[in-house]
Amino acid sequence: MRPTERLGPLVLAVSIPIVFLHVRYQPKVHVGLGSTSAGIELSDLAVLAVALAALWSGLRAGWAPLRAGRAIWIAVAAFAVAVVAATFYGLARPEHYRFLTHLVTAAKFAEYAVLAPAVPLLLRARRDAALLLGAVAVWSAAATGWGLLQFAGLVNEFEGRRPLQREPSFLGIHDLAALSGAALAIGLALLALRPATRGERVLAWLAGGSGALGLVLSGAVAGALGVALAALLAIVVAARRRVLSLVRAAAIAAIAVVVGVGVLLMRSGDVTNFIRFLGIGHEPKVERNVESYVHRSLLAYIGVRIFADHPLLGVGWQGSEEQDNYGPYLPAAHHRFPGEPAAAFPSPQHAWGVQNAYLQTLTDMGLVGFALIVALFVCGLVTGVRAALRGPPELALLALVGLLWMLVAAGVWNGLGLVAGIPLDAVTWLSFGVVAAAAAGVARARV
Repeated sequence: MRPTERLGPLVLAVSIPIVFLHVRYQPKVHVGLGSTSAGIELSDLAVLAVALAALWSGLRAGWAPLRAGRAIWIAVAAFAVAVVAATFYGLARPEHYRFLTHLVTAAKFAEYAVLAPAVPLLLRARRDAALLLGAVAVWSAAATGWGLLQFAGLVNEFEGRRPLQREPSFLGIHDLAALSGAALAIGLALLALRPATRGERVLAWLAGGSGALGLVLSGAVAGALGVALAALLAIVVAARRRVLSLVRAAAIAAIAVVVGVGVLLMRSGDVTNFIRFLGIGHEPKVERNVESYVHRSLLAYIGVRIFADHPLLGVGWQGSEEQDNYGPYLPAAHHRFPGEPAAAFPSPQHAWGVQNAYLQTLTDMGLVGFALIVALFVCGLVTGVRAALRGPPELALLALVGLLWMLVAAGVWNGLGLVAGIPLDAVTWLSFGVVAAAAAGVARARV
């Protein structure tokens, strides 16, 4: 392999630490666009570099790796077009829809989607995939280490030093969960399919250990849900390939359980408050703060009301954050959640949004948008499962990693709205690309 052919995979691996870094730690410039501005961060340049490397690889070595993922690319393109289209028809809804602001975020959302087709163009050999997985594992270990320092109160987090709490590391709570879940997924995949080399065993310990601990530090219940689904799929695929032992199955299940328990312990206060909100147990008479799960229930209630009145196309991309859209339902929300403080309700000062990607898809893009995002995940899962079950061991491993990344991302999106340009976006789109790369490898092996 010529050195120039190794450059593309190296660009992808080097982009991982940049893309998986909170924007506050990145150099950036702001470009004025009428009534708003577009922020160009280092991560945008990293995504651009990956796209250019993939373009160069396609021109030099051909576009054949894209063929096996045709269904995925159609679904990705359809969903990206729907996002941009929803920005324009959002103009027809509220009087003060921030069109330029939402157009910028729609463009950034579509920008990160380019990572998906870039991956199969760059991962043409086994060593290329190993480079990507190694980069994720090493960066996860760094993020977990920084989170541990925050947990011990030795370094600051976003709001100063707050030891013995859920930690964001240098990513953010949900993005740390996404990166940690992706690393843990590598360990689960290797454990399920039996690592064949010493390097794979080292990778399994590094990725699995740092990912599990990082996920617990994030305290993201949605991330733990994604890992539980990933563990279940890893067991099923390994069993179908007849490489699963009872010991390995028990180990995978135990890891998922331990991570779940650890996350719940980190969130014990929020869980207790939510149970009391449901009317179970005694609630002490203290000043009410914004409690996580009750707050999410409140926002979900408003989101469901918005969707019920705009079921087909929704209210436009990020329209659920517009006062003209959520305002009519505030009186009913106050009546339904009478004990919640004013800060818990959406307002121009706190445009909370829906904070659940799937419900936000319904509120912003209606049943049409929801059908498209479901089709996207279905195409990815079907393509990945076929490659994981039919491919040779090294390609089955790559396909299973992509599938588990997909499920981890699907889980984490339950705790976050559709935010553009964040590490969770990267995990999502990379998962589809890794699955397509494995499917392309399987197609080549059959020729």
